[in-house]
Amino acid sequence: MGLPDHYLAEGERVVLSFHPHWKRLILPVLAFVVVLAAAVAAFILIPGDYEYAGLARGAVAVVAFVALVLWTLIPYLRWVTTSYTLTSHRFAISLGVLNKSEDDIPLAKVSSVSSDQRFLERILGCGTLRVESASEKGDIDYRDIPQIQRVRHELFRLVEDAADGKIDGE
Repeated sequence: MGLPDHYLAEGERVVLSFHPHWKRLILPVLAFVVVLAAAVAAFILIPGDYEYAGLARGAVAVVAFVALVLWTLIPYLRWVTTSYTLTSHRFAISLGVLNKSEDDIPLAKVSSVSSDQRFLERILGCGTLRVESASEKGDIDYRDIPQIQRVRHELFRLVEDAADGKIDGE
């Protein structure tokens, strides 16, 4: 997870590296349980002496497989292939299952860091991180950041160090 060592500049080190919060996996896990239960129930309820029982069970299996891929596997792959890496020089975001998208925000370009947490997010310890940068993208919101206060604190500390001309508190 995060940036491989050969992507780091000389003197750059990884401070934090993480995936989005696990709450993104709640609906895919529920979908997995519901689809699996529905498929098992359908297999049991299709009478064995029914003329097209084999075809019906085959159709149930195909529908269950497609539903599991769309509602469980793809969201899981999106979660596992999304990574946030905070280094002593930049904030790197990488996402994508088949197509890869990477975005690096140099800490020297960050003008403001803030966070937002709804009630449930406070309980779960996650939230939305807003990074304002002096680039053409401007304000960028990153949702479902785990340990949001820690990430915000570290990012703010590194931005302040970069603004003072210090690299990683030197």
